[in-house]
Amino acid sequence: MPDSQPQQPNSAEPAATSGALLLRGARLVDGRAVDVRLGAGRIEAVGTAGSLSADAARVDLAGYLLLPAAAEPHAHGDTALTALCEGPAAYDPQDVQRRTTEAALLQLGHGATALRSHVRVGEPQGLASLEAVLQARRSLRGLVDLSVVAMPRLLTGAAGAEGLAMLRDAVRMGASVVGGCPDLDPDPTGYAEAVLDLAAEYGRPVDLHTDGADPARLARLAAVAGGLRPGVTIGPCDGLGRLPADVAARTAEQLAAAGVTVVCLPQGGCGAVPGGAGAAPVRLLRAAGVRFAAGSGALRDVTNPVGRGDPMEAAYLLASRGDLDPEEAYTSVSASARAAMGLPPVRIEAGFPAELLAVRGDSLAGALSLAYSRVVVHRGRVVARTSAVREYCDSAAAVALGLPRQGRGT
Repeated sequence: MPDSQPQQPNSAEPAATSGALLLRGARLVDGRAVDVRLGAGRIEAVGTAGSLSADAARVDLAGYLLLPAAAEPHAHGDTALTALCEGPAAYDPQDVQRRTTEAALLQLGHGATALRSHVRVGEPQGLASLEAVLQARRSLRGLVDLSVVAMPRLLTGAAGAEGLAMLRDAVRMGASVVGGCPDLDPDPTGYAEAVLDLAAEYGRPVDLHTDGADPARLARLAAVAGGLRPGVTIGPCDGLGRLPADVAARTAEQLAAAGVTVVCLPQGGCGAVPGGAGAAPVRLLRAAGVRFAAGSGALRDVTNPVGRGDPMEAAYLLASRGDLDPEEAYTSVSASARAAMGLPPVRIEAGFPAELLAVRGDSLAGALSLAYSRVVVHRGRVVARTSAVREYCDSAAAVALGLPRQGRGT
């Protein structure tokens, strides 16, 4: 390949005993070419390209843009990759564990080093799917951080007593977030209050699913959740986009006042929320001052049989629709997503966690447009690589157009 072309990352040199890693010649969003030294899971130093040395493994990132890693705040590990599954097969615990693991690795390869997976508890699977996802979490330790949200169907009335007991058991088993879908309960406000009470008892975060098409109901949920536990996550709220503009604007102001974070799904809704379609009105939410992040949602299940689970695609959609500029769009799937998940911030500066994503390209806009080759760093070590090479056929037409006849990575 000509020297002017981006090179594939090279880390053929043996790893140092210290576990340190030196990323060489990466480009930052501000245009600087830098070396980045990692150690003990954190960024130790950032310097001008060629200025840093270390007794460390080296990865050549010339031709790559270096970014804080993405995070996925809205995954469904228990239903991922079930587009072709039918009946009881979708709930077989071994299959749930396998699919959760495969889905998490797909998302890690895309650049998400932290995932929040929502898991249904109750009939017909009881706690079996939750246990399977928790097993997958254990097997993925060191590769990707996976937090698990327990989602019961009913929590109020006589029918809800069993759901509440099961939710309590789910937290004791290891569910790290208490959640659910108030829209499915006859008493949505009572459902949200039950989730918040149990979360407060066990010191867990809260993540509630809602379509948001009923502005009065959404306002009540936000007031209850925000008033008791600021920072609660609500999503995907795609129904806001179907409301009259003035009603949606007032509702957005109420969400902002409650201090909740809205996680929208630019690729479309998820099966946990009935009737969902489209995506939340991002510009309206931002204009009202709502805390906002973006996720991927369905990954090749019946809701979206072609869902990719790719945070870069979510950012691309937000930017291509004109909702956000490229930097804001990527922030929504990285810094904002991490904040929604209660994770520490990541910046490419000394002292910050070494959670990084390198994508081929020299600008963020270009990376969002065409970012197939990626290098993913989690806790200071390379955990995933994707390399893509494009080749044009050796034809007279290609020659006439001046197109390269041998590959260029993308």
